[in-house]
Amino acid sequence: MKHIAVFCGSRSGKSDVYVKEAAKLGKELADRGIGLVYGGSSAGVMGAVADAVMANGGRVIGIMPEFLEKREIAHKSLTQLVVVDSMHERKAKMAELADGFMVLPGGAGTLEEFFEIFTWAQLGLHEKPVGLLNTNGYYDPLLSLFNHMAGENFMEEKHRKMVLSSAQPKDLIDQFISYSPPAVESYLTENRT
Repeated sequence: MKHIAVFCGSRSGKSDVYVKEAAKLGKELADRGIGLVYGGSSAGVMGAVADAVMANGGRVIGIMPEFLEKREIAHKSLTQLVVVDSMHERKAKMAELADGFMVLPGGAGTLEEFFEIFTWAQLGLHEKPVGLLNTNGYYDPLLSLFNHMAGENFMEEKHRKMVLSSAQPKDLIDQFISYSPPAVESYLTENRT
């Protein structure tokens, strides 16, 4: 695993635990020689994970649309900052560079990025691990919703199991490294009967 894409907030959150755990993740990535691909901001949880990777000798690639570069605080000390034209191009570039996708606490934008990449996995468009760093139980309601969806037959159990989760960065990375994707029928095949 060369790079993990991280989706997370450009805010720090209500508790300092979110920034602290993001920094633990960044150190763990750097210690394992895994590069970070992320949204390119120096603020909030995003900035904390990037700073920790770099402080521990790791590689960080930020991907930021031009319109956000002016609005957000683009991190100027990254290994590489790639400025793209749109949010769609940002996500496509992150997906291209990443060997897995990790979601830290964040808001609506973080969830939008997560749901798109998770949906792509369900459709068989990629076989990369997708996981939630469940800091301070932040994603407990979402995991409960997924269990409810599976229980109500709106999500297959094999798809539910695609969403890895842990409160510990080290454990989640271990899950990524040992991940074996389930067999997924691609909805894009022509060979239906």
